[in-house]
Amino acid sequence: MGFFNKVKNKLGIGGVKVTLEVPGQVSKESKQIEGKVILTTKSEQEIVEVEIKLIEEFTTGRGDDKRTKDYTLGSVKFSDTYGIKPEEVKEIPFMLPFELLKSNADSLAEKGGALGAIGKMGKFASNEKSKYKVEANVDVKAAALDPSDEKNIRLV
Repeated sequence: MGFFNKVKNKLGIGGVKVTLEVPGQVSKESKQIEGKVILTTKSEQEIVEVEIKLIEEFTTGRGDDKRTKDYTLGSVKFSDTYGIKPEEVKEIPFMLPFELLKSNADSLAEKGGALGAIGKMGKFASNEKSKYKVEANVDVKAAALDPSDEKNIRLV
């Protein structure tokens, strides 16, 4: 029975479940996201680290010329090691500060006037789009495949 428990722990089966709670949209001017990570488990586990990140998925181009890059806009880590028991619910509140990145077209578009129009046209021509997501990764001592959760978020 011990061998199967070790295999299940390594694969993350019956291990820690991660649920991320964040608002659906956040103001860009606030420069921070408040939320919480909820951890549950079916077997006794040891949590080594929890990391939360805000990631921008920046896409340009169309069709075959489409390119996507991921940028980390902010992150926070909790490196406290602690145990979690079956049926126990552990809530970890967090405040995630972030800093937005701007493309050249975004910078021009903000200037207004003729330069702003050129920036808006450049942004439209290159089909620039950004999607944002908050990601929580939990490092579990016994698991080779660490659990995680992610939620899409709108920055307005």
